[in-house]
Amino acid sequence: MAYIAIPGGLQARAAAQFVQEANQYHSDLFLEYQSVRVNAKSIMGIMSLALSEGTQVKVIAEGNDETDAAQALVDFITNS
Repeated sequence: MAYIAIPGGLQARAAAQFVQEANQYHSDLFLEYQSVRVNAKSIMGIMSLALSEGTQVKVIAEGNDETDAAQALVDFITNS
């Protein structure tokens, strides 16, 4: 679990940058909020969650580089 520390939340520009970061990895990556799981490599999925600053989310990674991928995404959302 991680709290979003990005001012303004994971909207528009930040969401696009998050998806770019996710797409650098081969693993399947997901973001989960209130039991809704979306593909972290999908801008539409990320935007559909409407995540604001301070929101707690879960990063899920499955694949060859899952540890690095999950850490990179957690770092992205927790470092404002």
